[in-house]
Amino acid sequence: MKNIVLIGMPGAGKSTVGVLLAKSMLMDFCDTDLLIQKKYSKSLCEIINKEGIDAFIKIENELVSEVKLQNTVIATGGSVVYGENAMRNLKNNGTVVYLEVGPDELYERINNIHTRGIAMKEGTTLNDLYNERAPLYEKYADIIIECAELTPEKCVDLIISRSER
Repeated sequence: MKNIVLIGMPGAGKSTVGVLLAKSMLMDFCDTDLLIQKKYSKSLCEIINKEGIDAFIKIENELVSEVKLQNTVIATGGSVVYGENAMRNLKNNGTVVYLEVGPDELYERINNIHTRGIAMKEGTTLNDLYNERAPLYEKYADIIIECAELTPEKCVDLIISRSER
């Protein structure tokens, strides 16, 4: 069975929805942020602070480009869409689902913006980041779920119903 790949902004619920979706669909679950942390034995924040944002994005692109999974729900880091090779690999054997959440909702959801490990340049706001990334999420998405007002369970229901068509 093909993978289901979740993309979207930090705080959109990719990991939370991903675990629930995997359980509902009897699939495996993989969080690419955790793969990066495991490989480097550091938190995302530590990698970004030590190596810089551009190096982190390169690391993410390389690692996700090599991921070979089947029948898995894959929750990606919010910056994965900067990596063309990574996205090509994910789309080759997966349905890409964009969990769309606007900036206002993201501000409410993210309490730890500076320690969370978000690949954003100094002085950049969540609004700026959203405006930069949203077109990339839309470009790669096979399915878009507007989930700002939805519970994680409702997001799962919508993903299942739209991916089975």
